[in-house]
Amino acid sequence: MIWWVVWPVLVVGTMVGAFFLGRSLWRKTVALYHEVVRLEEVAARLEVVLDARSETWVHPLAATEADLERWRTEIAERRAGRGARRAERHQRAYERWSRWWG
Repeated sequence: MIWWVVWPVLVVGTMVGAFFLGRSLWRKTVALYHEVVRLEEVAARLEVVLDARSETWVHPLAATEADLERWRTEIAERRAGRGARRAERHQRAYERWSRWWG
């Protein structure tokens, strides 16, 4: 007599568990689909950027003297910019400490 109560409870419990598992898998599948779509958009933007850079990129072994000079100039400009930003940070820090310590 007890088995007539236990088996329906087990079957219904299994069906409820299967429903929640299926719902969870469906939600994860939809989220994965949205991420794949977003990844495709990012890949398309990256392709555009790489195409633009590849037009101006020269392999270092095939570089001419003009390319080398351009690279040196770019490096010097970046280095000067970093130095200016560093000096500005140091100046702001010095001013803060001067106000604090008088």
